[in-house]
Amino acid sequence: MKLEIPEQKKLVHSVVVPIRWGDMDAMGHVNNTLYFRYMEIARLDWFFQMGMPADPKGEGPVIANAFCNFIRQFEYPGDVLVRTYVGTLGRSSFDTFHEMLRTDDPDKVYANGGATVVWVDFPQQASRPLPQALRDQLATRPV
Repeated sequence: MKLEIPEQKKLVHSVVVPIRWGDMDAMGHVNNTLYFRYMEIARLDWFFQMGMPADPKGEGPVIANAFCNFIRQFEYPGDVLVRTYVGTLGRSSFDTFHEMLRTDDPDKVYANGGATVVWVDFPQQASRPLPQALRDQLATRPV
């Protein structure tokens, strides 16, 4: 089953992640689990750049679900360009999508995926409305 990336989305962040020798598996390509790590690195970098990292004693983002479509193999050496997009905003959640490309082959998508991000109060273990500052950044953040 392939999950589709919606056409209605907004590019909000890009980051380059180096492919490490240890990312490869016995088959000679980057292990599938690392694609989720690349998306995680992109999300965390984006949240830190927005000044909204997770605060275990307060509020922050958690992932409610995640998926990845593996289209082509990544191999060492190289760098992965991860582009992060935002889709639909809800009261306490929003959808993120990622495209993963090689920096030396930026016209081909090697994988894509996404996650639903939920804003939570960590001590209360309950969802909270997205902070207005985050909503504002999602609405106006330049590419």
